Amino acid sequence: MPGIMQPRVAILLSTYNGARFLREQLDSLLTQTHDSWTLYWRDDGSRDHTVRLLEAFASRAGQGRCVRVDACGGRLRPTASFMTLLRAASPGLSDGDLVAFADQDDVWLPHKLARGAAALAAHVPQQADHPQPALYCARQILVDASLRPLGISRGLRRSTQFPAALTQNVTTGCTIMLNRQAVDLLAASAPPSITLHDWWCYLVVTAYGGQVLDDGEPVVLYRQHGGNLVGAPRAMWARGLAALRRGPSVFMNVLRHNVSALLMQPELLSPAARADVLAIDLALRSGPWRRLSVLRGRALRRQTWPENGLFYLWFMLG
Repeated sequence: MPGIMQPRVAILLSTYNGARFLREQLDSLLTQTHDSWTLYWRDDGSRDHTVRLLEAFASRAGQGRCVRVDACGGRLRPTASFMTLLRAASPGLSDGDLVAFADQDDVWLPHKLARGAAALAAHVPQQADHPQPALYCARQILVDASLRPLGISRGLRRSTQFPAALTQNVTTGCTIMLNRQAVDLLAASAPPSITLHDWWCYLVVTAYGGQVLDDGEPVVLYRQHGGNLVGAPRAMWARGLAALRRGPSVFMNVLRHNVSALLMQPELLSPAARADVLAIDLALRSGPWRRLSVLRGRALRRQTWPENGLFYLWFMLG
C-alpha cells in the first residue's frame, strides 16, 4: 500500500523437517498486501533440506528481509523454539509494531497480515499510560496435502476471556498476531514445557486483562496431513470419543501445569485473574465439593455444551 505508513510485522517461523511444504508457505509471504515485514526464522534440528530452502529464500527476499535466530541452538521443540524467536524479535520492535506466528506447512492468503494489522489498530483501546495487550486470531480454510479444500474451521461461540482460556485453546497459532504490549508481556514470561505457544499466548493475554480479537474471515490455507503437530479439530463426535478414550489425565496435567505457571508469575495476572487462579488451584488440591463450587462460581466454560460437559467431568474426576 504505497503512501500509507504500515506497522512493521515480525513474522516468527520455527521449522523442523519442513521441506515438503515450506516453499509454498515462503512464497505466500511475498504475496502479502501488507509488505512491511521481517521474517525471523529458526530451524529446530531438521535433517532434510529445510535450512537450504530458507537460506535461498533469504537471498531471494532481499537484504535485511530475513533474520536467522539461534543457528546452533539445537532441538528445543515448538514452544521453546517460538519463544526464542519472540524474544529475539522483541527488542527491535517499535510502538505499533506487531508479531505474527507462521507454521511451515500452511499457505497465507494475500490479505492475512493486512487484516490482522487493521484489526489490532482499530479495536484496541489505548489508555494513556497503560496500553492494552491484544491478540488477533482468525479462521482457516482447511485443505489437504495438495491444497484441495476440505472445509472451513469453526468460529467461536462463547467468551474467550479468562478463566475460560484455561479450559481449552481456541486460538490457532498460524493465524495469531500480537501487538507490542502483548509481545513484551510474553517475552518476559516462562511457559510450561507441555503447553503449546499459541495457548500460552492466549492464556497470558487474557489473564493480564487484554483483548482477543476474533476474525470470522479465513486468512490461511491450513494444510491437513499426516505430519501436523496439532491439526484442525475433527468432528465433535470424533473428538468426544477420542477424549473419552484418553481419560482425564492428559488434559488435567496440562491444566495443573498452566495454573502453576501462572501462580509462579503473578505479574502476568490481573487482580480478578489472580483470584480465579488461586481458587482453581485450591479446588484442584481439594475434594469434589470445592471443585463443584469453583465450577458454579467461576466462568470456566468451553465453546459448546458437549465440550463443556466433558470438561466438567474431567475437572471433577481428575
